Amino acid sequence: MKKDKIETFYANLESAMPEPKGELHYINPYTLLVAVVLSAQATDVGVNKATGPLFKIVDTPKKMVALGEAKLKNFIKTIGLFNTKAKNVIALSRILVEKYAGEIPHTRDELQELPGVGRKTANVVMNIAFHEPTIAVDTHIFRISNRTGLAPGKNVLEVELKLEKVTPPRYRLHAHHWLILHGRYVCKARTPDCPVCVVREQCAYKAKTIV
Repeated sequence: MKKDKIETFYANLESAMPEPKGELHYINPYTLLVAVVLSAQATDVGVNKATGPLFKIVDTPKKMVALGEAKLKNFIKTIGLFNTKAKNVIALSRILVEKYAGEIPHTRDELQELPGVGRKTANVVMNIAFHEPTIAVDTHIFRISNRTGLAPGKNVLEVELKLEKVTPPRYRLHAHHWLILHGRYVCKARTPDCPVCVVREQCAYKAKTIV
């Protein structure tokens, strides 16, 4: 996608969603981190159902460690891979208490050292909690980047680095949310809803579903 088209692409997304927000519910940076870890291979809706009751009693790493793995499993047992996720959440909470005095580290490298936290999770936390212009490439963003020609790549890291390069600075903070929400509700995997798409004129997808 050419530079002028990219500018218009993001401008149109901004007009449609001036204040884009993630759909995971959280109270503070710690609960955001937990929610994102739990959301791997799960829906935001499913995670929110589980964390609603959980976050009413646990909102710090210290409280999570006190809760314990067995009780945590009871809260998140409806989420896929809950056994592994419960183990990781307790382990990362213990590290946060012991190494960071209960605070969330601000760098990608430090975040990725926590159990269950990969690059995508770290990018989400940095973007939402600390307002860093990171772009966490999930299946939606990977699909859109390749389908539209915005930032084609063979893997998520390649797409992430290309998006950082081609996205104009003024759009970088919200690019992550614009692309995810657009992919989730408009540029869907099986049948993209091209007739209502605000970036269809910039999109290079050859099989547009416009009658």
